[in-house]
Amino acid sequence: MAIPFNADEVFEMAEEIERNGAKFYRGAAARFPVVADVFKKLAVMEDEHERTFAKMRAQLKGEETEPLVFDPDGEAQMYLRVMADGHVFDVKSDPAEKLGKLNSAEDAIRAGLAAERDSIAFYTGLKECVSPRAGQDKVTAIIREEFRHIVTLNQMLTELKLG
Repeated sequence: MAIPFNADEVFEMAEEIERNGAKFYRGAAARFPVVADVFKKLAVMEDEHERTFAKMRAQLKGEETEPLVFDPDGEAQMYLRVMADGHVFDVKSDPAEKLGKLNSAEDAIRAGLAAERDSIAFYTGLKECVSPRAGQDKVTAIIREEFRHIVTLNQMLTELKLG
């Protein structure tokens, strides 16, 4: 049986994901100047996402701290638990540790791509657990923006290979 999350807990995880993303991109910008401008822009976008989730979290009402959705089989909750426990990615990990293992701008871009894909997976699960009243449309907008980050990172990778 899944341990249910409530909206507050899920938004807290989402905020942490965005903080880690911003830290990663700022660190990558400092370490790999050839791609610094784009990484800095991505960091600012992650900051904006964190603020969006923080606002959503601050607007929660008492009943929204109860389990989020009717999920009789607990599938959405199990999915989010797997994500939160670090089996897909660890929201509590220090982005600086990841950066220390990267040897090139290309490695940093690939790490960014992996993180964006993981974020999309998490937010897709999150969207299933957030009611329209609680801001489901905002989660959808962030998912779309994360997809744009993937496009941006792929373009950077292509330019590096061609350059």
